[in-house]
Amino acid sequence: MLRLRSSLPPLRSRSSSRTRRARRGRDSNNKKMALDNLIFGQCVLYFLAFVFGFIAVVPLSENAEDFGGKCLLFTRGMWQNENITVSKQRFIVEEWGTESSCSFITFVGISSLVLSAVQAWRLLFFLCKGHDDSIFNAFLNLLISSVVVFTVFLSSTIVSVGFNMWCDSVTEGGTMPSSCEDLQDTDLELGLDNSAFYDQFAIAQFGLWAAWLTWLGISVMAFLKVYHNYRQEDLLDSLIHEKDLLLSRSSRRNSDLKTGPI
Repeated sequence: MLRLRSSLPPLRSRSSSRTRRARRGRDSNNKKMALDNLIFGQCVLYFLAFVFGFIAVVPLSENAEDFGGKCLLFTRGMWQNENITVSKQRFIVEEWGTESSCSFITFVGISSLVLSAVQAWRLLFFLCKGHDDSIFNAFLNLLISSVVVFTVFLSSTIVSVGFNMWCDSVTEGGTMPSSCEDLQDTDLELGLDNSAFYDQFAIAQFGLWAAWLTWLGISVMAFLKVYHNYRQEDLLDSLIHEKDLLLSRSSRRNSDLKTGPI
């Protein structure tokens, strides 16, 4: 007479498997919540980058219009008397700054503004739909944000150094009784509107440096996203390996049951 064996697993085994499934479910929910928080943080930073880019681009465009396309950055000049008998001085521009400097920082500001707006909208869509980037897209975002960090830092440095050179020229290295900010209220008789140049570049500097800090934070979060996806792939590989081991053990157990003693 054949000895019958139950095909059902023991009660302890079933309870432990349910515990493992519950633990995996909790871990999956925690990781999804952490991923949603990461995406939300990226979305907020992209929105801030858009705002700071807008703050930088507007005064740069206004200054280009006021100066008739001439670039104030790295401009050199000096004060001279109009004639021997009259002590009135006039600021003479020796060399205007290259237009490529102002064009470059304006282009970087507009590019940062547009890219941040697109990324913020895309991540907001992902957050609402529950989607996520692939590993390739996450790495591509990290690469793009790193390039933007470098270019925004370069443009911010150009604005700060170039504007300081202009202020040194217009104040003769700080020997003038008026500061660079005060001289924007003085007609320099350059055939252009210089009534707001200090405020315009002060706001532009703030916008660019704030945008650089924001993009630096975006790059850090993009790196964390790539690292999270990499760890997630490792977890999936380990789960697949564990599943294969369980299936092989189950098949061996079934084969042992079939060849049991008679």
